[in-house]
Amino acid sequence: MGRSYIVEEAVEGYLTKQCEQAGPVTGLLIGQSSTQREFVVTATRTPQRKESAAAAGNSLDKDWVTEHARQVSRMLPGGLSVLGVFIVADTDAKDTVTTLRQLVFAVENLISSERLWNPADDDVTDSVVLHVNPKTRKIFCRTFDVKDSKSVAKPADWKYQSGVCSSWITVSCCLSMDLLVPLPDNRTDTEDMDTCLKEGLKVWAHQLEGGVCLIDGKKLADDSELAGGQKRNVRQTYTAQLLITPEERRSTDVVQRCGGSVSVRGAIHSRAYLHSNKPKAKLAEKLLKRDMISTVATRAQILLEELLTSQEDKHQREQFCLPHRVFCPVKGSGPVCVCDYHFSDEGLSEVTDRLKEMLDIDVAKNDLDTRQETPAEVLERDAAAEPTVETIEVLEPKRNNYIGKTLFQCNAYKHPYNISTTANNHMDLLPPRYNIVSSC
Repeated sequence: MGRSYIVEEAVEGYLTKQCEQAGPVTGLLIGQSSTQREFVVTATRTPQRKESAAAAGNSLDKDWVTEHARQVSRMLPGGLSVLGVFIVADTDAKDTVTTLRQLVFAVENLISSERLWNPADDDVTDSVVLHVNPKTRKIFCRTFDVKDSKSVAKPADWKYQSGVCSSWITVSCCLSMDLLVPLPDNRTDTEDMDTCLKEGLKVWAHQLEGGVCLIDGKKLADDSELAGGQKRNVRQTYTAQLLITPEERRSTDVVQRCGGSVSVRGAIHSRAYLHSNKPKAKLAEKLLKRDMISTVATRAQILLEELLTSQEDKHQREQFCLPHRVFCPVKGSGPVCVCDYHFSDEGLSEVTDRLKEMLDIDVAKNDLDTRQETPAEVLERDAAAEPTVETIEVLEPKRNNYIGKTLFQCNAYKHPYNISTTANNHMDLLPPRYNIVSSC
């Protein structure tokens, strides 16, 4: 017997609307996986590519679909993920299975390449492909194990239901962090910093995954069931705290030659949604930690992508504001929200435009939840106070890059979040190269 997909009724209406469009329509199915069944919360079509001539005839532009999936996955908080793809086309369903199989494997490979958290043994690895005939409205649903290169199509049950996530549980957390990542001596551009930052975040992610999670101030057993999950239309919320102690290291293990550093410090707002089918504390902890890791990595990546498009040689400390997180409710989906990342020099209309383009959501500015994180402020430093290169006796560049043994605790209040990068050779005396700032 194949997997069972419980689908929000609004998705049926959305797919019916796509049947009225000219030509084949592709898109993504978004929801949450569990060991027993899948929950599909919403669907979104792949936006039209401006260079429409690039996709000749009715052929699928796989690169465009997979890039759309990558962008959408960044906008999903904990508990939501891209479950698979759909296509609305009047071709025979069996003729498209091979193409859809290649597509879901490509989507999974690209999305997983950006993940910094480690997969768990109980993770569901099936992805769904859905074919809808616009004339007959007949649905063809199959799944593939995207972690098995030899996987074959398996039948799946597709059922529509109202209020799929009306009683889902929300777990939220505000996490403090202070991370130092060394940059190599020969780092010369943003791409080098991107690689180093990713490696440093992997170390931090590993520490975070081993942290102690408290839910409403208590350490619950992994198999403890969160109360309120079975009550329909009752929105249960929990506040979590995460305590992290960095691994013990000898200072001699981490002394290395470096040309600078990336400093990540401050706090982030994290949130996860849990299905109402007897959710366990272990699942809440896993989804919340993954969201913490993903949102930090996403913000850093977005900023670095911006810097790559405007590459300049910078010799003095400079500050950049990282985007803060903005939430948007998925209408008709209970407490569930998606998110976007808003730079301080942008208007909220740019957020609503991205939500429309990426997730096909019509939303007004007043619908956006901007209260969870506060935009960063760039702090100007007195240039005269910064020592210059010429005034320093340059010794053998060494730095102890050991992250101090500090207890990190997630608190349920808002305070500034920032990422700053600095360059230093000897004992932090040389003027910093970069300083990136964000907020929560």
